[in-house]
Amino acid sequence: MTDSRPRDRVLIPPADRLEVADSGGAVARILVVVPVRNEERLLPACLSALAHAAGRVEVPVRVQLVLDGCTDGSADVPTSNVAVLHVDEGNVGAARALGFAHAGANCAGETWFATTDADSEVDERWLQAQLAYAHAGNDVVAGIVGVRSWADHAAATRQRYEKEYGTGGAHGHVHGANLGFRADAYWRVDGFRHLRTGEDVDLVSRMVAGGARIAWAEDVLVSTSARRVGRAPQGFAAHLRRLENTYRAQSRSA
Repeated sequence: MTDSRPRDRVLIPPADRLEVADSGGAVARILVVVPVRNEERLLPACLSALAHAAGRVEVPVRVQLVLDGCTDGSADVPTSNVAVLHVDEGNVGAARALGFAHAGANCAGETWFATTDADSEVDERWLQAQLAYAHAGNDVVAGIVGVRSWADHAAATRQRYEKEYGTGGAHGHVHGANLGFRADAYWRVDGFRHLRTGEDVDLVSRMVAGGARIAWAEDVLVSTSARRVGRAPQGFAAHLRRLENTYRAQSRSA
């Protein structure tokens, strides 16, 4: 559900990110939407990480799971203090959209929306850092994604990923696993479209085109799985496979 390829970017010098006037007002609450499709093994760690992140902020946090056509035991994972919505779309863009529509339809600018993936674990400062960017006047926060374990991939795949990813400035990467935005900015562009892949890049592109201010935040961190078969076509798993296939092709031709 993530895409690591560089996309459209708005250049924001790192030194200036937190030195702007507060244009959005204080955030009074946070809504986090997590699409889930057959993630019984990884969902508990995702929820635990979100709970730790929620404990670091002083505003109420609601976590909304969207179980999308799950056929495993995802629905049986303990979800204390977590809302659960069941849908059958088979579409990550639709799942995110329905989650925000279900739990955040009446939310305005004082609400901060965030989204991650069920195979990912957010850093304990994930929400705290997003709020800092929000209070500094940003409408959108695009964080970075690291891989939790490279055990299933060749060392060259990791090296190529880290080389191509690139940070040290306006990183330009858009990940559905690590994204936050003001509710009013989200609703202004009619939210996520029902896309099977690329829904995150599509949303941010429309927000930026509409004048939203974006922080390419390298201190907003999420780790995700490096599985070979992902839930979204052309998503993060597919990107890692492309890197590995490219390396193998180059090795054979050398």
